[in-house]
Amino acid sequence: MAAPNIVSLTTITGKTAVANVTTVSANVITNAAASGSVLKINNIVLSNYTSATATGNVLINRAGTNYYIGGSIAIPPTSTLVLVGKDMAFYMEEGDVLQALASANSSVSLVASYEIIS
Repeated sequence: MAAPNIVSLTTITGKTAVANVTTVSANVITNAAASGSVLKINNIVLSNYTSATATGNVLINRAGTNYYIGGSIAIPPTSTLVLVGKDMAFYMEEGDVLQALASANSSVSLVASYEIIS
């Protein structure tokens, strides 16, 4: 099924994804291949809750290829980094997966707000 025409919508559902990011790339938000939906990512926030600098990677995997939104981004100790703000929102197509990983386990949290548009 093709992604919907966002001019003639049926439903918009607001969502928030949260993840404690580890050193292994993990799926945070998935838009299934035949979802009939497009996902609008409004913001992505990374928070380092440790006393040491951590690095984070956030990417979209599309058909097995990684496209980095932020790669090896330094997040200062006990700080929050807004990687994507509402003013630079983007869409995830069917089959896209938002993934994240960090330089150390138990150091970085990710919060992302998004809309499921169908």
